[in-house]
Amino acid sequence: MNELMIEAHGITKEYGDLKVLKGIDLQIPSGQITSIVGASGAGKTTLLQILGTLDQADQGELRIRNQAVSGLKGKALAAFRNQHIGFIFQFHRLLPEFSALENVLMPAWVAGLDDKKTKDRAAGLLRDLGLGSRLSHRPAELSGGEQQRVAAARALMNSPAVVLADEPTGNLDSGNAESLFDLFVELRNREGQTFVVVTHNERLAKRGDQMAFMADGLLVR
Repeated sequence: MNELMIEAHGITKEYGDLKVLKGIDLQIPSGQITSIVGASGAGKTTLLQILGTLDQADQGELRIRNQAVSGLKGKALAAFRNQHIGFIFQFHRLLPEFSALENVLMPAWVAGLDDKKTKDRAAGLLRDLGLGSRLSHRPAELSGGEQQRVAAARALMNSPAVVLADEPTGNLDSGNAESLFDLFVELRNREGQTFVVVTHNERLAKRGDQMAFMADGLLVR
C-alpha cells in the first residue's frame, strides 16, 4: 500500500455565515492521481487551497508528508509550500513580461536557486512538454494549451512532493485536456508523482487512481 502524502481530518471552513467545508476527512496516497469532482459551489477549490496551505482551515488537522502544517507560520510555511507543493491553476497565472523559461524558473528563484543546473532543468521540463522551441516566447505568444503546459512545468520545477491542480483543463479544448492528463499519468508512472486534481470533467477524473465526490461542503463518496 502506498504511504500517505496528505492526511486531512475534520477540515471545516466558514466565510461569515456561509459554511463552505463541513468536516472533510481525506487521505491522498503518495504516487497516485486523486481526482476531486463535484458541482460548482461544492467547496472543491476551497479544499484544494487548504490542502495547498494557501488558506487555513477553521478547524481540523492537515498533515503533508507527515508534517503537521498547522504549526508552520509565515516564512516557514512559505518555504515548506515552495519546496513540497506545486500548483497548476485554471487560468495559468503566468507572468506576462517573462518568457516561458523564466516563468518555469520562478519557483527556483524564490527558493534562491539560480545556476546552470536549474536552468537546464527548466529547459528540460519544457522540452519534455513539447515546448523546446518556445522557451523565449512570452505567454501572449503562446496558445492556451501551451500556456497550460508552461504552468505544468513551473509546478514541477522544484520537484514537489505533490502537485495540486485546480480545473487544469477547464479552459482547454478536449484534445489539449486529454494531453495534459496524459502528462499527469506519465509523470505518475515515470517519477511516482502525486497529483490532486479538482475537475468538473468526470471522464478525465476516472483516469486517476481514486476519485472523491464533493457536494455541499462534504465528501459524499
